[in-house]
Amino acid sequence: MATRVRKTNTEQKILDTAAGLFHRYGLRGVGVDQVIAESGVAKSTLYAHFRTKDDLIAEYLRRTDDSWMDRLRAAAEAAGTSPAEQIAGLFDALLSSFDRHGFFGCPFISAAVEAEPGSRAHAAATAHTRRRQEWLTGLSREAGAEDPAALAGHLGLLIDGALASGRLLQDRTVVDAAKAAASDAVRSHLTPAPSRG
Repeated sequence: MATRVRKTNTEQKILDTAAGLFHRYGLRGVGVDQVIAESGVAKSTLYAHFRTKDDLIAEYLRRTDDSWMDRLRAAAEAAGTSPAEQIAGLFDALLSSFDRHGFFGCPFISAAVEAEPGSRAHAAATAHTRRRQEWLTGLSREAGAEDPAALAGHLGLLIDGALASGRLLQDRTVVDAAKAAASDAVRSHLTPAPSRG
C-alpha cells in the first residue's frame, strides 16, 4: 500500500511539474530533462511512470480533461436550473480559469496543433473535444434546440475561440462576448413553438 501511495505521489509530482511547464512553454518547448530537473525525480523514476514524452503529455491531457469537464459542469450548474442558463453559465469556468492561471489558452488546442497526428497526445486532445461536444449536445437537447448537434458545434467554437482569443489578446472580455453569443445562439436554435390557429 505504501508503495502505491508513493508511486501515486511521485506521478502526481511529475504531472504537476509538467503541467506548469507545458502552460508556460508549450508541449514542444518542454523536454523530458527539464521535467526531470524541475520535479526533482530521477530519470529512471520518470521513465518508470511514463515511457515516452508522448505518454506523459497524454496523461497530463487526460487528467486535465477530467478536471476541466468538472469545472465546466460546476459552472453550468451554478448558473441555474434551466439548460439555457447552464449553457451561458458554463463560460464562467473560462473566466475562473483565466483568473486562476492567466491567459494560457487551451491545452487541448495546443496539443491538436503541436502533437503528431496518431500520437497518444493527439488522441487525448481529440477525445476531450468529443466528450465536451457530447455534453454540449445533451445540454442543447435539454434546452429545446431544433438541431442539438448544430448548437453544440456553435458552442464549441465559442469556447475554443474565447480560449484562443484570450491567450492572444490577454483580455477577459472575450469570454463575456462569447457568453453573450452563446445566449444568442441558444435563442436562435430553439425549436419554434407550434402556431395556434
